[in-house]
Amino acid sequence: MKKAGSLGIDFDGTHGRKNSIVDISGLEVGHETIIKDVGTSGNELITIRTGVTAVLPQGRKNLGIDYFCGASIFNGNGEATGYSWIEESGMLSGPIMLTNTYSVGLVRDAVLKWMATKEIKHDALPVVCEISDQYLNDISGHHITDSHAFSSLDKASTNNLEEGNVGGGTGAVCYEFKGGIGTSSRVANLKDGDYTVGVMVQANHGLRRQLTVKGVQVGKKLEGPPVKRKETGSIVIVIATDAPLLPHQLERLSRRAYLGLARTGSISSDGSGDFSLAFSVANGYENRSSSKSSATWLPNPELDPLFEAVVQATEESIINALFAAESMAGFQGHYVPAVPIQEVLQLIKAPR
Repeated sequence: MKKAGSLGIDFDGTHGRKNSIVDISGLEVGHETIIKDVGTSGNELITIRTGVTAVLPQGRKNLGIDYFCGASIFNGNGEATGYSWIEESGMLSGPIMLTNTYSVGLVRDAVLKWMATKEIKHDALPVVCEISDQYLNDISGHHITDSHAFSSLDKASTNNLEEGNVGGGTGAVCYEFKGGIGTSSRVANLKDGDYTVGVMVQANHGLRRQLTVKGVQVGKKLEGPPVKRKETGSIVIVIATDAPLLPHQLERLSRRAYLGLARTGSISSDGSGDFSLAFSVANGYENRSSSKSSATWLPNPELDPLFEAVVQATEESIINALFAAESMAGFQGHYVPAVPIQEVLQLIKAPR
């Protein structure tokens, strides 16, 4: 698996060491991927293409800690648990989970069960976001179970660099090509020092004609049978940083992610659920502490390099999701091709 940048696409900005959200020290990511074809007594083939992704801000050892967080919704045709508490408190109190539309409630409850088995005494409100993978997955079969959510959490690692057809992105379709999980990072240079911004996307949005890479409208020149004639997909954008920021500043970061989404061609259609949240690991707080707490933060006029980093990392994360994903056949015989990478590279490099 190669990232788009390693194939000659000159994305803006300076990458972190791994060019991934795990460039945020201590952050862990885990995926549970479910790809199965199961026969029934009636000879009907049940096609499962789905999964769960877990993002733990500072790993399993720090699940009793809250972190400043801000969230936003650009187009609300989707679901996310925990957003109301982020808006109310400015805190992220639990893991962030990505799954399919019909499994949001189950995954939320599974996280709480998992934390109870770990004897984590924490009033957690986990964030669970979703995309509809119904084109490739038998979504109505409700095939995700507690054990799948548990496994994504247990597999979480600071070195997880998987992208494409994994976890919550297993059945995703992006710009009518195979989509999925994508990630990238940027180093932002501020007067106070260098800070890292990491982004992970669950990309399941857009029409082929909209696809834009580095300002080139490649989608209009990529031929192939239509996968869908109307956009009904979604994207979830998770932003992490080690920069010390307050909740309202993190909400501002979350809104800049949609500029990165727009760079890839999306118009955020009526049928799209476009959700973003940003958290900082710089200030952590014991949820049950009753003592006075203190925080450090950057002044608002210094945030522009972080805004730019979010835009750049979001754009690349989406293209990375496309480049990492592989063609997939799924529910009711539907087939979604991988983006033709070499053709895209030729279109980008062609004289204009």
